[in-house]
Amino acid sequence: MKLSRTLALTLPLVSSGAMAADLTVKFDLPQLNVAEYHKPYVAIWVERADQTVATTLAVLYDVKKPNNAGEKWVKDLRTWWRKAGRDTQLPIDGVSGATRAAGTQTLTFAGAKAGLDKLPAGDYKLVIEAAREAGGRELVRVPFTWPAKGKLAAGGANSAAGKEELGAVSIAVQ
Repeated sequence: MKLSRTLALTLPLVSSGAMAADLTVKFDLPQLNVAEYHKPYVAIWVERADQTVATTLAVLYDVKKPNNAGEKWVKDLRTWWRKAGRDTQLPIDGVSGATRAAGTQTLTFAGAKAGLDKLPAGDYKLVIEAAREAGGRELVRVPFTWPAKGKLAAGGANSAAGKEELGAVSIAVQ
């Protein structure tokens, strides 16, 4: 009797976790033809319709600098910093990561681990911001509806592009 009751209480929890969707973000970091190229710092977050931060997905910066010196320049991700960063203790477990080289990057965020399973149904924007030492800063927003009805493939309405620090940005939900 105890086993069947335990199973009955546990199965709904397991099945709801399995239903959580994953969000995949694909973005291009262009190789700029400049005398001094530095890998950009990048912040990726989900924004509500009122432009408040629903969840921070990634903050990519120089995490290996001695004495956490890389954190000093995270403030250059000005939009993310003003909305969420200044109230955040870095590094963020599961969110902070190393900078990325020029080229196409793909990051997948598991719904439950990234806090996506807590998002109420509605319209959101995925926001990606890049800032580079001795370079510029750019922000790209990609609108999407959560939860997606079926699979949301990358491209089309689920994509946007930057002009300098960011190239093509697209999202997919599975």
